[in-house]
Amino acid sequence: MTVRVLVADDQDLVRTGLAMILDDQPDIEVVGQAADGRAAVEMARRLQPDVCLVDIRMPGLDGIEVTELLAGRDVPDPMAVVVITTFDLDEYVNGALRAGARGFLLKDAGPELLVQAVHAAAAGDALIAPNITRRLLATLAAGSPSRRGAQPTEPLTRREEEVLSLVAVGRTNAEIAAELFISLTTVKTHVASLLTKIGARNRVEIAMWAYDTGRVGPR
Repeated sequence: MTVRVLVADDQDLVRTGLAMILDDQPDIEVVGQAADGRAAVEMARRLQPDVCLVDIRMPGLDGIEVTELLAGRDVPDPMAVVVITTFDLDEYVNGALRAGARGFLLKDAGPELLVQAVHAAAAGDALIAPNITRRLLATLAAGSPSRRGAQPTEPLTRREEEVLSLVAVGRTNAEIAAELFISLTTVKTHVASLLTKIGARNRVEIAMWAYDTGRVGPR
């Protein structure tokens, strides 16, 4: 199945380059390009792409504001957003992920990781640039000393706790299935149950909840 992507970046050269990399993939189609945040939101709502690739710094609305409008908690049918930026700043990473982004990449991540992030977002997984992941998870853990995360509506099963810990350290569904020796369908069932029980919108929020409640700590 072809993944339809919207690319939003205010730099013409960067936007064109990202679109060319993605369009070169046999199973990815760039359906729109936006040069500012407001145009990105309008275009995304009109075209309904599978994934929105959004730059952090844009005129009109920045990438975090765009993410909040397309994938925020108040959005009834949130879209898959991957944020991409030149700036490796904690406030950008945390802001984007808490706004509902399914991925966060630096522009120097390379074509392979870019394509992986788009596919992961389209599949419901989350991909964060490896050079950011460890610091981000440590920041989440350090920022949750009060363990104020809301408790689940129903107790988690032992297997759900195992899946939770693996999601929290960035494992994909396929990796979780291999590590726990269960089927991919079973993993998806557990992830769906976690989303429901803890009221999360996506896998990133599952990871945040795991740290907020003290179930997972820095590794």
